[in-house]
Amino acid sequence: MLGSKKVRFVLVGLVNTGVDFGVLFALVYGLSAPTVLANVVSTSTALVVSYTLNKKAVFRSTSSHKVRQFVMFLAVTLAGLWVLQNIVIHFMTSVPGVGESGAGLLLAKLLATVCSMVWNYIWYSRVIFKEQHARQI
Repeated sequence: MLGSKKVRFVLVGLVNTGVDFGVLFALVYGLSAPTVLANVVSTSTALVVSYTLNKKAVFRSTSSHKVRQFVMFLAVTLAGLWVLQNIVIHFMTSVPGVGESGAGLLLAKLLATVCSMVWNYIWYSRVIFKEQHARQI
């Protein structure tokens, strides 16, 4: 079961999510940082962890096009993290009654994370790590 690429992706996603949430909440509630700025910092930290674990543990990439692969990974991941997640968080925390309370931010971040994980898996498996994906089927 742990050999399944999707299972490994989810496990890596849980690690990344833990890093992301930990940094986000520490910055917002520990240091009173603005939510969007804190989200950029938390997702950037998780990005470094994500690239390393996805490349080595999930897709087991041995591509010789490392720079191209990293740039594509970065573009897809940043679009998911900095555009998609911030849009979801903005709209969720703008809902009357939800606001930026701890529970509201948690719900917004959870929904944003699920959206970006689906986005990432589709792009990683079909474009960025496609060579390895095709060989492992």
